[in-house]
Amino acid sequence: MARSRKRDANSDLGGTMRLGAQSSDVKPGTIAHGIYGDVVTERHRHRYEANEKYLERLQRSGLVISAITQREKLTEMIELPREVHPWFVGVQFHPEFKSTPWDGHPLFIGYIDAALKHQAATQAAAKAAV
Repeated sequence: MARSRKRDANSDLGGTMRLGAQSSDVKPGTIAHGIYGDVVTERHRHRYEANEKYLERLQRSGLVISAITQREKLTEMIELPREVHPWFVGVQFHPEFKSTPWDGHPLFIGYIDAALKHQAATQAAAKAAV
């Protein structure tokens, strides 16, 4: 019978929740920087993190780590360059916590704006081809 591992101060079994607002430094020249500026502060409620073992390899393949937490130096936001995808942004936080029907979260507004621009460019290219 397999022996169960127990969580303690030296284990890597997790059990720690990231809760509440946390601030992160945002990389200049990224989509995230265009939305937030130099620092993003957003709310969390999760226990997931990007596996540091793969970050360098992912970055060499084109993934951009666009925000890193100030305290723990954890990956907070990722994206692909606009040359690869018009608007690909992933986040660890919950933008819906700050969004209302009257005041959309900046990420949601940025996504919709990029989609409308992409649609307009696609339609213009289609008309020019006719």
